[in-house]
Amino acid sequence: MSAGTVTRPDGAAPGVPAAAPRPAKASAVAAVAKAYLRSVIATIAFVVFAFIVAAALLAPWIAPQNPYDLTQVDLLDNLLPPGSESFSGQVYWLGTDGQGRDILSAILYGLRISLLVGLASGVIALLIGAAVGLISAYRGSWLDATIMRVVDLQLSFPTILVALILLVILGRGVDKIIFALVVVQWAYFARTVRAVALVESSREYIEAARGLKLGHVRIVLGHLLPNCLPTLLVVATVQVASAISLEATLSFLGLGLPPTQPSLGLLIANGFDYMQSGRYWISLLPGVVLLVTIVSINVIGDRLRDVLNPRLAR
Repeated sequence: MSAGTVTRPDGAAPGVPAAAPRPAKASAVAAVAKAYLRSVIATIAFVVFAFIVAAALLAPWIAPQNPYDLTQVDLLDNLLPPGSESFSGQVYWLGTDGQGRDILSAILYGLRISLLVGLASGVIALLIGAAVGLISAYRGSWLDATIMRVVDLQLSFPTILVALILLVILGRGVDKIIFALVVVQWAYFARTVRAVALVESSREYIEAARGLKLGHVRIVLGHLLPNCLPTLLVVATVQVASAISLEATLSFLGLGLPPTQPSLGLLIANGFDYMQSGRYWISLLPGVVLLVTIVSINVIGDRLRDVLNPRLAR
C-alpha cells in the first residue's frame, strides 16, 4: 500500500462513495416479513385474507349485480340452486335467495360491511384502549387502580350481553353497531397495553428518558408506545376477528344491521328458514365465507404472535 492511501472503514475503494445504510425500520419490517413467510399455513392465510379484502373492495365492479338495487333483481329468479340460469340468460353460480338476489353478489357486498365493522371497531377500540392503558401504567397510583377497576367491571360482563343491551337502546345501523363493539372491546386493549407498559416502564431507557427531563408526552408516545406496538398488533388481529364474529351473531339475532345494509351474518339469517327445505346454499355459502375470513385472520394473528415474540414460538 502506497503512502498516503486511506483505507475506507467500510472496505470500499478510495473515491467510491459508500452505500447508504439501510433504514433500521425497513430492515426490521423485512425481517418480520421473512420470518412470517416461513410458515406455509400463515402465508396461505395471508393470501386468502388479501383476496377476501380485494374482493370486498372491488365488489361494485366484479359482482354480477347489485343485490340491493331493485331494478336489477327479478323476483321470478328466487330460490334458484347454484349454477342455475335465469330467464334472461344470467347464470347464478352460487344460486339466489328468497328475493331473487344473486348469492355471489350478496356475499361480496356483505363482506364490505363485515370488514368495515370489524376493522373500524377494532381500530377505534385500539386507540381508546391503548391510550387508557398507557396512562394507567405510566401514572400509576390511584389513577391506575381506578382505571383497572373500571376495566375489571367491563370485562366481568358477557360481551354479547353488553352489545345486545346497547343495540336495543340505540337501534340498528352501522354506526351504532361499531359503537357497541368499541364499548365491549376497548377494555381488552387497555389491560393488554397496561401489562406491557408496566414492564417497559421499569427498563433503563425509560429511566434515562426521565433523567434527561423529557416531557411525559414524549416519553409515552416516543419511547413507551413503540415498544408496546408488537403486542398491540397481535391483539388487534384477534379482536378484529372477534368483532366480525360478534357482528355476525348480532345480525343473525336481528339486532345488528338493517336489511338495507346486510352483512354476512344477516345473509345467514335470511336463509335459515330455508334450510329444512333443502335450500342450503342461502345460509351455507355466506357461512363458509365468514368462517374462512375469521380463521384466516386468527391464523395471521397467531403467526404474528410467534414472530414478534420468539419465546412463544411453537
